[in-house]
Amino acid sequence: MKHPIKKIQKNQDDFLKNCPDNMKEFHARMFRIGNASYRYHKQANSLSVKMAKKYFHEWLEGLPDSITADMRAKGFEACKTMLPFTRYVNERCDAGMDDWMKEHLSEEDFKVWLNQGKETKD
Repeated sequence: MKHPIKKIQKNQDDFLKNCPDNMKEFHARMFRIGNASYRYHKQANSLSVKMAKKYFHEWLEGLPDSITADMRAKGFEACKTMLPFTRYVNERCDAGMDDWMKEHLSEEDFKVWLNQGKETKD
Protein backbone atom coordinates (compact mmCIF):
# COMPACT_ATOMS: atom_id res chain seq x y z
CA MET A 1 0.00 0.00 0.00
CA LYS A 2 1.34 3.40 -0.99
CA HIS A 3 1.43 6.37 1.37
CA PRO A 4 -1.33 8.89 0.62
CA ILE A 5 1.05 11.86 0.83
CA LYS A 6 2.95 12.11 -2.47
CA LYS A 7 6.14 13.56 -0.93
CA ILE A 8 6.38 10.70 1.59
CA GLN A 9 5.56 8.20 -1.16
CA LYS A 10 8.44 9.63 -3.23
CA ASN A 11 10.81 9.50 -0.24
CA GLN A 12 9.92 5.84 0.30
CA ASP A 13 10.40 5.04 -3.40
CA ASP A 14 13.78 6.82 -3.43
CA PHE A 15 14.85 4.96 -0.29
CA LEU A 16 13.94 1.61 -1.85
CA LYS A 17 15.81 2.46 -5.07
CA ASN A 18 18.97 3.04 -3.04
CA CYS A 19 18.43 0.16 -0.63
CA PRO A 20 20.75 -2.87 -0.81
CA ASP A 21 19.03 -5.77 -2.60
CA ASN A 22 19.16 -7.98 0.48
CA MET A 23 17.19 -5.38 2.52
CA LYS A 24 14.82 -4.06 -0.16
CA GLU A 25 11.90 -6.44 0.45
CA PHE A 26 12.10 -6.02 4.23
CA HIS A 27 11.88 -2.22 3.96
CA ALA A 28 9.22 -2.37 1.23
CA ARG A 29 7.09 -4.58 3.51
CA MET A 30 7.59 -2.24 6.48
CA PHE A 31 6.51 0.71 4.30
CA ARG A 32 3.39 -1.16 3.11
CA ILE A 33 2.43 -2.10 6.67
CA GLY A 34 3.20 1.36 8.03
CA ASN A 35 1.28 3.05 5.23
CA ALA A 36 -1.76 0.83 5.81
CA SER A 37 -1.61 1.59 9.53
CA TYR A 38 -1.30 5.33 8.80
CA ARG A 39 -4.37 5.23 6.56
CA TYR A 40 -6.32 3.25 9.17
CA HIS A 41 -5.61 5.78 11.90
CA LYS A 42 -6.31 8.78 9.65
CA GLN A 43 -9.89 7.51 9.16
CA ALA A 44 -10.69 8.69 12.68
CA ASN A 45 -10.26 12.30 11.50
CA SER A 46 -13.39 12.05 9.36
CA LEU A 47 -15.60 11.91 12.44
CA SER A 48 -17.41 15.08 13.50
CA VAL A 49 -15.81 16.99 16.36
CA LYS A 50 -18.95 16.48 18.45
CA MET A 51 -18.76 12.68 18.10
CA ALA A 52 -14.98 12.64 18.56
CA LYS A 53 -15.34 14.53 21.84
CA LYS A 54 -18.04 12.11 22.97
CA TYR A 55 -15.71 9.19 22.19
CA PHE A 56 -12.86 10.98 23.93
CA HIS A 57 -14.80 11.01 27.20
CA GLU A 58 -15.76 7.35 26.77
CA TRP A 59 -12.13 6.48 26.02
CA LEU A 60 -10.97 8.29 29.18
CA GLU A 61 -13.39 6.24 31.29
CA GLY A 62 -11.87 2.99 30.04
CA LEU A 63 -8.25 3.90 30.82
CA PRO A 64 -6.40 3.15 34.06
CA ASP A 65 -6.70 6.03 36.53
CA SER A 66 -3.09 7.17 36.22
CA ILE A 67 -3.34 7.36 32.42
CA THR A 68 -6.78 8.96 32.52
CA ALA A 69 -5.46 11.83 34.61
CA ASP A 70 -2.61 12.42 32.18
CA MET A 71 -4.81 12.27 29.08
CA ARG A 72 -7.46 14.49 30.69
CA ALA A 73 -4.73 17.04 31.49
CA LYS A 74 -3.49 16.91 27.89
CA GLY A 75 -7.04 17.46 26.66
CA PHE A 76 -8.95 16.50 23.54
CA GLU A 77 -6.86 18.56 21.11
CA ALA A 78 -3.63 16.86 22.16
CA CYS A 79 -5.15 13.38 22.27
CA LYS A 80 -7.27 13.42 19.12
CA THR A 81 -4.39 12.16 16.96
CA MET A 82 -2.87 9.71 19.45
CA LEU A 83 -2.91 6.18 18.05
CA PRO A 84 -4.67 4.57 21.03
CA PHE A 85 -7.46 7.14 20.73
CA THR A 86 -7.78 6.94 16.93
CA ARG A 87 -7.95 3.16 17.16
CA TYR A 88 -10.67 3.47 19.80
CA VAL A 89 -12.62 5.84 17.53
CA ASN A 90 -12.29 3.54 14.53
CA GLU A 91 -13.37 0.52 16.55
CA ARG A 92 -16.36 2.43 17.93
CA CYS A 93 -17.26 3.07 14.28
CA ASP A 94 -17.04 -0.68 13.56
CA ALA A 95 -13.65 -0.49 11.82
CA GLY A 96 -11.52 -2.95 13.76
CA MET A 97 -7.83 -2.67 12.97
CA ASP A 98 -7.22 -6.40 12.51
CA ASP A 99 -9.99 -6.74 9.94
CA TRP A 100 -9.01 -3.48 8.22
CA MET A 101 -5.37 -4.51 7.92
CA LYS A 102 -6.33 -7.97 6.66
CA GLU A 103 -8.47 -6.38 3.96
CA HIS A 104 -5.79 -3.89 2.86
CA LEU A 105 -2.58 -5.94 3.08
CA SER A 106 -1.43 -9.00 1.20
CA GLU A 107 -1.78 -12.26 3.09
CA GLU A 108 1.97 -12.38 3.76
CA ASP A 109 2.17 -8.73 4.91
CA PHE A 110 -0.83 -9.31 7.18
CA LYS A 111 0.87 -12.31 8.80
CA VAL A 112 4.00 -10.26 9.41
CA TRP A 113 1.90 -7.43 10.86
CA LEU A 114 0.06 -9.82 13.19
CA ASN A 115 3.32 -11.25 14.46
CA GLN A 116 5.19 -7.99 14.99
CA GLY A 117 6.51 -7.77 18.50
CA LYS A 118 5.74 -11.39 19.33
CA GLU A 119 8.66 -13.49 20.45
CA THR A 120 9.28 -16.69 18.58
CA LYS A 121 9.32 -19.87 20.62
CA ASP A 122 12.27 -21.91 19.37
